[in-house]
Amino acid sequence: MKNSENKKNSEYKDKLVSINRITKVVKGGRRFAFSALVVVGNQAGSIGTGHGKAKQVPDAIKKATETAKKNLQKFSLKDGRTLHHDILSKNGAGKVLLRSAPVGTGIIAGGAIRAVCEVIGIQDIVAKSLGSSNPHNVLRACLTGLKKQSSPKKVSATRGKPVSSVIKNKHSS
Repeated sequence: MKNSENKKNSEYKDKLVSINRITKVVKGGRRFAFSALVVVGNQAGSIGTGHGKAKQVPDAIKKATETAKKNLQKFSLKDGRTLHHDILSKNGAGKVLLRSAPVGTGIIAGGAIRAVCEVIGIQDIVAKSLGSSNPHNVLRACLTGLKKQSSPKKVSATRGKPVSSVIKNKHSS
């Protein structure tokens, strides 16, 4: 039983996005607590996010990681390495621009978006956070953008056309 749990946990890559220290002032002085934001993914299109709070940093990270593993979502990737198309997404004050990139570009992104790309399995992307710099808002905006993404297969199914008519041919124009 333990070996199967370890294998299941080891297939996921987790990345700490941010840690926040919360201070509560009481009669005897200050009480510190910590809040952690974590993303977890299998580097094949699945990602989950989690937020955990505790008196110690390792406990907060552990709680956040467990929450993230419970909240996994699946996204489609083009060739398993980049996005199908460019996305401008907003969630609250967080606003992100995600652009697909050719092979060899790498992950050109910062902060929360870089963490998402690394754990979901995106290898080539150019991204920019345009609004809030708050990692919670940027992370939610990034995931909203990934949800809005539509693959050629999905578009062709909704239009009732073959996939070849949906994909833009670069040599024809």
